[in-house]
Amino acid sequence: MTSFEPIVSPDALAAELTRPESATHPDLLLDSYDYQLPEERIAQNPVVPRDRSRLLVVEQAPNYQHRIFRDLPDLLQPGDLLVMNDTRVIPARLYGRKPNGTPVEVLLLEEQTQNQWLALVKPGKRLKLGAEIEFGPDPVDPILKAMVIAIDEPTGGRVLQFDLPDHQSVLPLLAQLGQVPLPPYITESQAEPEQYQTVYADRPGSAAAPTAGLHFTPELLERLEQTGIDRAFLTLHVGVGTFRPVESSDITQHQMHGEWVEVPSETVEKIQKTKADGGRVIAVGTTSVRSLEGTAAIHGQLQPYCGKTNLYIYPGFQWQVVDGLITNFHLPKSSLMMLVSALIGRQRLLNLYQVAIDEEYRFYSFGDAMLILPEATGG
Repeated sequence: MTSFEPIVSPDALAAELTRPESATHPDLLLDSYDYQLPEERIAQNPVVPRDRSRLLVVEQAPNYQHRIFRDLPDLLQPGDLLVMNDTRVIPARLYGRKPNGTPVEVLLLEEQTQNQWLALVKPGKRLKLGAEIEFGPDPVDPILKAMVIAIDEPTGGRVLQFDLPDHQSVLPLLAQLGQVPLPPYITESQAEPEQYQTVYADRPGSAAAPTAGLHFTPELLERLEQTGIDRAFLTLHVGVGTFRPVESSDITQHQMHGEWVEVPSETVEKIQKTKADGGRVIAVGTTSVRSLEGTAAIHGQLQPYCGKTNLYIYPGFQWQVVDGLITNFHLPKSSLMMLVSALIGRQRLLNLYQVAIDEEYRFYSFGDAMLILPEATGG
């Protein structure tokens, strides 16, 4: 075992970060979240079966252990509750062309109103207001058309209005025209589209998978239930808010883009009962964390909610709902690293990442996972 620097208590850290000189605190500097990852550690394909991925279990500092994800029922306690994001990735990557034949690549991020989508486009500079895009193999008779009706300055994206009657949706056409988008660091994958979906994916709308959930199998879910570990679902459609890079050297200046979330009453009731009975709430993935804590931040306490959240979590955050976390290993300088740092401390997280690199864990979307137990968070 490696000895880590002890985490400062959340209250003490929050007080420290509110001082006038807090802008120079290492936990608030973007460069403090950097690390060097060998390219071969970026997983290009998922493990088969899913629950055979490795699991770095983070316990009370300085302890950790190396396990396999299928060991999860032995690592949690009867009465614990897993909260999972049941969003489903849509075939959001489209390849089209301008009327003059210029190729255009489109990544749909979020439906704003009926058949009106925020999207990232390439080449962006050539797609000005009023530009038209056609989709389908026949340039004379395209299956689908869209027009750029606005430019979204925060993301650099475009708002596209698809040319469809009001009673029709673009979603069914995506199965014919689109592809499930893999992240740009996955360049040599042989994965089938369904391997980039959780086994409980149910509600279409995401541009990316909530990857912490990719490790679960139906058999593992059944074993967890038999062990007395319950589960509840919410929905956050992953969009630009999750993967937009942090660019400001002072991380407090970063603005999260809102993402659509629904926390149903059944899930709220399960969480309240779990806590009342002495159980622990374990979020599966950072999207589940942001859904729960974002909803609690809006209302002052956890309540059923349907709308948008742009909650940005970094060290000093005051937790209300989540006790523990299952998460993958994240990109350097990402808001996801900052969220996990708020739970266990930035320096400890970086030390654990180095352990994972040295032990040849697999990183990012198709990679291995971490289980952060409540005793590691002070919860």
